[in-house]
Amino acid sequence: MQVLLVGGSGFIGTALSATLLERGHDVTVLSRSPDNEPIPDGVETAMGDVTAYDSLEPAFEGKDVVYNLVALSPLFEPKGGNEMHDRLHRGGTENCLRAAEKHGVDHFVQLSALGADPDGPTHYIRAKGQAEKLVRDSELDWTIIRPSVVFGDGGEFLSFTRKLTPPGVAPLPGGGKTKFQPIHVDDLVGMLADSIDSDDHVGETYEIGGPEQLELAEVAKRIRRSEGKSVKIVSVPMSLAGIGLNVAGAIPGFPMGPDQYRSLKFDNTTSENDISAFGVESAELTTLSSYLGVH
Repeated sequence: MQVLLVGGSGFIGTALSATLLERGHDVTVLSRSPDNEPIPDGVETAMGDVTAYDSLEPAFEGKDVVYNLVALSPLFEPKGGNEMHDRLHRGGTENCLRAAEKHGVDHFVQLSALGADPDGPTHYIRAKGQAEKLVRDSELDWTIIRPSVVFGDGGEFLSFTRKLTPPGVAPLPGGGKTKFQPIHVDDLVGMLADSIDSDDHVGETYEIGGPEQLELAEVAKRIRRSEGKSVKIVSVPMSLAGIGLNVAGAIPGFPMGPDQYRSLKFDNTTSENDISAFGVESAELTTLSSYLGVH
């Protein structure tokens, strides 16, 4: 098939491009500066900005499948402020859907996020939820994938956790009890690629996570163990952390702001892991420990 990856030059998109090529699809990556991105050999490129409809619309012509992978990181406040989440996630999705409908795209795959909710607690979660509603209300055949945090070479989750919890003693809101369900990028992109192979996935929303539900404190400890170091987590009451982070979040380079603090009030785990919809079992997935080389 002719496949377009919008925002396909990032961490997940680069891995997905390689997988789709291996499966015999023709892949085009749309990004703002494709000439400066590490695009895999064999992938075509197109230049466009999801916030500017006229710049991206031509790339949709003749495409059978479109993946919307555009995403700002929820781990840091974006340049331009938190309103950029609405501009890129909701507004960008709206432009992609408009272009896909104009050119008769057969299948639109939206990469969303666990907990996406138009009325959610953070700018990121609200914008992701509003984008999902646009996808469901469109005239296209669609599939929505909601992953937990994704790890792997080049990913942000582990590097963010390292920055947040240096060796020795590290204070964390609530003692780092927030749970995540990390999934390796190769496991995720395999399911993303499978989602276009069958009409059974049309009109479905899947929550996807890895084989383990881990507290943030445990993730930090495993990371440091892999480096031959250790970290002791000190609990900071959520109420005090919220006050402190509103101030500290304004400090350049500080890894957390108010939105990130609010996200730590809620677990980032699946209620029922939908990997079985793709014929996958938990035992087949890469664990964080095996990736880090610790036991």
